[in-house]
Order: sequence, then structure tokens, then C-alpha cells
Amino acid sequence: MDSTSTKTPWQVAQPFVTGGLGGMIATAVIQPVDMIKVRMQLAGEGVKNVKAHPFRVAGDIIRQESFRSLYNGLSAGLLRQATYTTARMGLFNTFLAKAREYNGANQPVTFLQRSLAGLAAGGLGAIVGTPADLALVRMQSDGTLPVAKRSNYTGVTNALVRITREEGVLALWNGAGPTVARAMALNLGMLTSYSHTKHELDRIIGPGPGANFGASAVAGFFASALSLPFDFIKTRLQKQRPDAEGRLPYKGSIDCAIKVVKNEGPWVFYRTFPVYYLRIAPHAMLTLLVADGLTSMAQTFMNNQPTTSSTPSSPARQKLA
Repeated sequence: MDSTSTKTPWQVAQPFVTGGLGGMIATAVIQPVDMIKVRMQLAGEGVKNVKAHPFRVAGDIIRQESFRSLYNGLSAGLLRQATYTTARMGLFNTFLAKAREYNGANQPVTFLQRSLAGLAAGGLGAIVGTPADLALVRMQSDGTLPVAKRSNYTGVTNALVRITREEGVLALWNGAGPTVARAMALNLGMLTSYSHTKHELDRIIGPGPGANFGASAVAGFFASALSLPFDFIKTRLQKQRPDAEGRLPYKGSIDCAIKVVKNEGPWVFYRTFPVYYLRIAPHAMLTLLVADGLTSMAQTFMNNQPTTSSTPSSPARQKLA
């Protein structure tokens, strides 16, 4: 019998719900780091040898704007997690469940199947989350503009409505290409390195929190290294706005990459690597831990009900196991 036919509606929705909530809680904690990362990526646009130190950038934001400005775009960040992470983690676990059904009870999911599931889930989730991601970058970059040109968005709804009215609905998907590429590279880097590192650490120090934490840290490094150039281009494309004649600084991802290399140098893509790593690794770990906790609570609740059916294993553990 198809195992999906015995699942309750909650069991089908659980990976989406717990994944999205985990991502939203992680974003609420990590938001200031993301703000600093975006400002560093926008610093010295078109100029070579610009040094952007994270502590100096943070100090400038607090001094010139306010401490609360470190949380600019939080509403957009939460919406991004409610769309992108909800879809990404939910779809990944759905694809894994289908792979298990296809393989049969005695055959594990292969590395290739996990990789394909991660790539597909990351790409599809990014398409869903691009409008919120665009609003997030716009809100975080608004303070870099002259006062007269700032949009002063009051929240993510205000940003989305105004961008649609002023630039058209398709503008909400500006930077969708590198956003999808970033998500796919991040998922692939994380899945590949986590799976291998976890296997080796389990063998060396034994399964447990130490192996999980170490594997997550390594996974965050490789996920950051693979996805950062796409994240950089995504930020530049989503920040740009048409001038008085309707022209944009960049025509697309390739044009942006060429101009950045020509005007600022190739290493500028990795200028924010330490901050980006501090944004990616803790966020991934917090998302997984929160999703795991929520799943355990849900399983405990379901097990205490008079009639229960078997619940799927934790989506957080499935995601990177």
C-alpha cells in the first residue's frame, strides 16, 4: 500500500510547518548579521579596493541611523522564511518520502537522490520566496540612499505593494535567477558536506551532539562558499532601481558579474565570507534544532491521543541526514 495514503493531513503538512517556523525563529535571532552582510555587499559599488569591516559597518548603521536599523527588513525576512524555507524543507522531505517509496523498504535513499531532492527543493522554494527576498534587500539597503531618495518602507506589505505599483509585478522577481542558483548551491553544498562529515565524525567520535554540531559547522562552511557569489549578485540586482529614464545599472546576472569583476575585482564576491558564514551556519543549525523540537512536541502530542498513526521521522534530521 502507498504509505502516503495512511498519512493524516497533519503528517503531510508537518515538514512544511515545522520547517517554516524553525526558519522564522532563526531569522529573528540572526537578522542583524544579515543586515550587516547586505550593507557590506553594497559598500563601494563600482569601486576597487574598498574595505568594509563588519564592526565598522555595524557601528555606522547604529550611529547614522539607529540600533533598531539592524532589524530593518525583519518583517520581510520572516515572510521569506514563511515562503522559502517552508517550501524548501517541506518539499525536500516530500521528495525523500517519494524516493523511499520508489526504492522499497529495504533500500536506503541514495546520495544522488538526496542531492537531486535538495537541488529541486531549493530551486522551487527560492522561486516562491523571491518577492519577500527582494523586499528584504530593498528594506535593508534603503538607508544607503540619499535621504531624498529613500523609500522609507513601513513593512513588507508596504514594500511589496509599492514595488508592484511603481515598477510592475514582474519586478518582484528581479534577481530570481541568482536567487534560485544560490538556493540550489547552498542546499547542495550543505547536503553533500553534512552527509560525508557526519559519517566520518560518527565513526571517529561516535553519534551524538558533537558529531551533529561538527557536521553542521562544516556544512555551513561549504554551503557558504558555494552560494556566496550568487548571493552577492542577487543582492546587487535586487537593490537596483530604475533611473529617471527607466534604465537599470545591471541588465542581468551575467552583466552584473562582469561589471563587478571589471570594476571591483573578482575577490569582492568573497569580501563578506566571514559574516556570510556567521549568517548561514547558525541559521541552519537553529532552523534544524527548532524544527526538531517542534516535531518532537508534535509527536508527543499525537502519541498521547486515543488513536494515532505512525508519524514520520523528524524533517530536520531527514533534511541533512
